[in-house]
Amino acid sequence: MKKVSLGSRAFDTVNILIMLMIMVTVLYPILNIMATSVSSSRFISSGSVTVWPKGFNIEAYTTVFKDPFIFKGYINSIMYAAGSTGLMLLFTSLMAYPLTVQGFVGKKFLTIFLMITMFFGGGLIPTYLLMRSMHLLDTIWVMILPGAIGAYNVFLFRTFFMNIPAELKESALMDGANDLVVLFRIVLPLSKALLATFALFGLVGSWNSWFEALVYLQDQDKYPLQMVLRNYLFTLDTNAIAGRVGAGNVAINQAGDSLDPQAIRMSVIIITMFPIMCIYPFFQKHFTKGVLVGSIKG
Repeated sequence: MKKVSLGSRAFDTVNILIMLMIMVTVLYPILNIMATSVSSSRFISSGSVTVWPKGFNIEAYTTVFKDPFIFKGYINSIMYAAGSTGLMLLFTSLMAYPLTVQGFVGKKFLTIFLMITMFFGGGLIPTYLLMRSMHLLDTIWVMILPGAIGAYNVFLFRTFFMNIPAELKESALMDGANDLVVLFRIVLPLSKALLATFALFGLVGSWNSWFEALVYLQDQDKYPLQMVLRNYLFTLDTNAIAGRVGAGNVAINQAGDSLDPQAIRMSVIIITMFPIMCIYPFFQKHFTKGVLVGSIKG
């Protein structure tokens, strides 16, 4: 067996300790939120809940699920995340592929144009006026279309596509295939790691987004789940929560104890986090490959 030097072992030990510290830093807030959401209010108000629930009680979850906006928020968030991510992958691929084609006349112009958009932006007010002039305000499209193209994503896609052997594309073109066939039948199937990585980024980004809904949406029926969560976090008393769910006795739980608003807030946070926590493992194997986008492949 190969002998490991003292310096190498010390380096590994320091790395393990640092990773353990990071893991504790990340896990503690999550465990505290989960414990608070299923704890009794007398323990929550006293601040004695840490990472383990005290006075186990799920009344906060039953109360939250009575709110119809939770289910509407779920449906809206799934629709926004799926729509914006799908369009982002499609349009980014369609824009990145021509930049890899030799002899494409507009390649230099498009590259410069995209680079300019990376450094200069119109800002919030011009963007709002643009959305209004396009009649997108208070529609589902205002949550889907604006993120369809990103210059940074286009350059990463282009770099990845350029690493695909040119012989595959040339042989397909010689057999009579056009560029669309090459893109959808050859390039994209060989870019599963790239697509999975950016699909994960797009889903997480869209799922966590709330500011766009705050600015562009007026109809609460179109609010994503994050806006529902925001409303809960800014709700300060159980009477207001009772008005949301239509339950007059929400302030009393099954144990005869008052239901703490903090437990309800924490339960909504867990409900919001749950879908992303479930889908991440399915993308992880592709994500570990896709993070090396643009590196030398062999």
